[in-house]
Amino acid sequence: MFKVTVDKDKCTGDGECIDVCPVDVYELVDGKAEPVNEDECLGCESCVEVCESDAITIEEI
Repeated sequence: MFKVTVDKDKCTGDGECIDVCPVDVYELVDGKAEPVNEDECLGCESCVEVCESDAITIEEI
């Protein structure tokens, strides 16, 4: 299981994490990425790699 955190101050809302996530963890909420399906996270960190603003962290719990 993984804990997905999005730093709202850093998030630009470009949606790259939404596009790259294979299991639809993210949705845009008020122009920012929100991990609405955190339980689905595979821990692949594709979202971390494409996030140009370094707003996403994933921790194994």
